[in-house]
Amino acid sequence: MSVKEMFSEDRVNFDLKASNKNEVLDELIDILVDTGKVIDKDVFKNAVLKREEEFSTGIGMGIAIPHGKSSAVKEASIVFGLSKKGIDYKSMDDEPAHLFFLIAVPEESSDVHLRALSEISRKLMHTETREGIYNAKSFHEFIKVFE
Repeated sequence: MSVKEMFSEDRVNFDLKASNKNEVLDELIDILVDTGKVIDKDVFKNAVLKREEEFSTGIGMGIAIPHGKSSAVKEASIVFGLSKKGIDYKSMDDEPAHLFFLIAVPEESSDVHLRALSEISRKLMHTETREGIYNAKSFHEFIKVFE
């Protein structure tokens, strides 16, 4: 499965309401639950938070890529969320995060999340890519960045 295939029109939110790290995780995980990709919100959230304890997945440049591997995940998926106001995500550069990519993978998957992390990180290193995503108004505009 390619990273692009892990996205879906029903798993993007261009107007996150969250005001902190915990709320943004809840908002993104709720999308996974609502679309049937995660069967137990609490189990998956605990996996994501456990990963966050190692070090923040707020990589800087306004980007956070939280991820979790869990038995609560039915199918490898990515949720995208945009916060125009920005959220303190304890990012490496101490700047607020605006672009959120939550990667969810089943427990038994090998390196799917690592490949997704790598590809997303590589693309987001480019300013024009980040700006394109930040300014996207539709899933079509958003996903074009990943082509």
